[in-house]
Amino acid sequence: MKDLILTMRPAHWSKNIFVFAALVFSQKLGQPLEEVKIAVLSSIAGFICFCLASSATYIFNDIADRQVDKKHAEKSKRPIASGKVSIYQAAALSIICAAVAVVGSYALVPQFCLIISAYLLLNVLYTLKLKNTLILDVIIISLGFVFRAIAGAVVIGVDISPWLIICTFALCLFLGFGKRRSELTFLKEAGPEYRKTLGAYTPELLGHMLNVTSSIAIISFLLYAMDSRTILHFGSHHLVYTSPMVLYCVFRFSALIQKGIYAGPVELIIHDKPFQIGFILWVIACLIVIYGNMFNIDIGITY
Repeated sequence: MKDLILTMRPAHWSKNIFVFAALVFSQKLGQPLEEVKIAVLSSIAGFICFCLASSATYIFNDIADRQVDKKHAEKSKRPIASGKVSIYQAAALSIICAAVAVVGSYALVPQFCLIISAYLLLNVLYTLKLKNTLILDVIIISLGFVFRAIAGAVVIGVDISPWLIICTFALCLFLGFGKRRSELTFLKEAGPEYRKTLGAYTPELLGHMLNVTSSIAIISFLLYAMDSRTILHFGSHHLVYTSPMVLYCVFRFSALIQKGIYAGPVELIIHDKPFQIGFILWVIACLIVIYGNMFNIDIGITY
């Protein structure tokens, strides 16, 4: 049972936190208690559905990559690559996770089912073909996170902001190229054997990609924070003052990934305390800005 659970990669469920973005930034948490309960429960249900859907794709990917995973220092320990879980057990679990995710999403909101289905289809295409295409491989991964963010808006019945899509996509491009950079560092000459696109990526190219995408992510956030509609929506221009924490987290992530200190973004996010502190402080600051006006909290900053 333990190996089956590990096959679902529960540590990677943290990626589905993007489902909660719309809940926070739509100011739903400042509504009457009954509405808050419905919105929170809907978001949690959406999060669970995406956890199951993502696990289904992880398992499918591990089945397809089981031979090359055996050559990877860490991934060779995964239940499928190590032989602790058979292909038939893994395939059955993947189908069950996907089916429950689709049925659950339809029961929650029919439109959410379309998003989950599109996410599953995209990841099947990614595993079978698209992951071997330079740059497109990272774009596909990033689109998966955009689906998560859009789903978060759909399940609570709020409009999908273009800024939600732009900021999510830009940030996840940055994280995706960071993942490729860490793989290149850890796998070195064996990289192309494990992932074909790593033979085309170089440390210099990925360093450039990280610089470009980090700049786009930061600028996108600043434009969103200073947009007149954002200021009108929150009743405050203070969101822009959270940018130092955004810069710190982005720069620290880039520095640690390029130094090869962590094997990937998930490991960094889970284990790096300075990054965690910076992120938590940013979340707290955002909550104060987003809900401060609703609860008559004045932080006393003016132009």
